Amino acid sequence: METFLIKALQLILSLSILVVIHEFGHFIFARVFKIRVEKFYLFFDPWFALFRYKPRNSETEYGVGWLPLGGYVKISGMIDESMDKEQMAQPVQPWEFRAKSTWQRLLVMIGGVLFNIILAFFIYSMIVFRWGDSYIPMSKVKSGMEFSETAERAGFRDGDVLLYADGKEIIDRAGIVDNFAAQVIDAQTVTVLRSGQEINIPMPADFVQQLMRDKKGFAGYKDDVPTVVEKVQKGSEAEKIGLMKGDSLVGVNSVLTPTFQDFRSELQKNKGLRISIDFYREGVLQTASAQLDTTAVLGFNIASYLVTDHYTFFASFPAGVKYGIRTLKGYVSQFKHIFTKEGASSLGGFGTIGNLFPAKWNWYSFWMMTAFLSVILA
Repeated sequence: METFLIKALQLILSLSILVVIHEFGHFIFARVFKIRVEKFYLFFDPWFALFRYKPRNSETEYGVGWLPLGGYVKISGMIDESMDKEQMAQPVQPWEFRAKSTWQRLLVMIGGVLFNIILAFFIYSMIVFRWGDSYIPMSKVKSGMEFSETAERAGFRDGDVLLYADGKEIIDRAGIVDNFAAQVIDAQTVTVLRSGQEINIPMPADFVQQLMRDKKGFAGYKDDVPTVVEKVQKGSEAEKIGLMKGDSLVGVNSVLTPTFQDFRSELQKNKGLRISIDFYREGVLQTASAQLDTTAVLGFNIASYLVTDHYTFFASFPAGVKYGIRTLKGYVSQFKHIFTKEGASSLGGFGTIGNLFPAKWNWYSFWMMTAFLSVILA
């Protein structure tokens, strides 16, 4: 129940931010062009509102509805689902939407989209300023990857090191549309390093549809690597129990875990429970107690090949815009797959979106998901 509430609160807060900014985009352009805005509401208010306020000498009523499915601004003279038909029958007034020029009406209509894009750029900028831009150059993963049966049919082999997708270096970021798989699936040719030789693999035209149909994924990191902490995530259980960079985790509940796969498997067996973790720090064996949630994720990175670029405040803005553009391009390139039979069967509703948020409150994950949803809403 606690996990559900945390995910629900993150979803509601994220969507509230996105809706307010989206509607503010319509609102601000309307006010710039001296168009009357009758209402500005977060959530819908059929029959009654939880809160309403109209400042003195203001034409706009601000409020919060009770139905959390979006929000709206009611603009005088705009023909939409909230239009006043009696008003539309009256002569055109200079403060109405319909009295304005075509380019002004266009800006009012696309204002929400523009502001959602700006919001995404701003959030990404603050993320790279606060946490940096972390990624893994796939060429550094010397042990290669483990591939699904679907990927093997396309020509990949376990141990292949991913190098290039259509000549561009493959980089793994923790984003939904910016991880290594997203860069590979739409490529025509993928270059891998196999037994010291570079090999070009021509990609099947329907590779994405095959992955969606088989539901086995593309590839994962090889699991013969030891569990050595490289980076502890802020606010995570790993941080709470005092794990540090360089700690070598070798056991869970006295069960030896020589590889990361072994360690992860033991965590999954004990999800939701309190466990003991054996680890070496500077050659000394120590034990810590950790409480797992239902995801069984402690919150740390093990990849020594993880690279993090840090930015100053002003340098973070162009970096954030670049991050946002990359995400937008990735989302647009994958959007076309929704219209296939396999893509349509993978669609979900609010529950699916809600499950994208972590089971424990994590500001990095929250803002990353909010920025991504802002791109989608745009």
